Amino acid sequence: MKAFTAVIERCPDTGLYVGYVPGFPGAHSQGETLDELQRNLREVIAMLLEDGEPRIESEFVGIQSIPVTA
Repeated sequence: MKAFTAVIERCPDTGLYVGYVPGFPGAHSQGETLDELQRNLREVIAMLLEDGEPRIESEFVGIQSIPVTA
């Protein structure tokens, strides 16, 4: 079993959760709930892996909070 890190955001226009795997072309999806998004991402990643091992183009490192004086 492999694990991939997904970045999750919520679209302010649609209210949908949107997720993608950084550096994994085509590995993105959306869902009305986090559970639905996870199922959709799992399905997309499984389909992409049918074509062979992906060449991950970048590595997720983390997030940072950047303070800016306004």
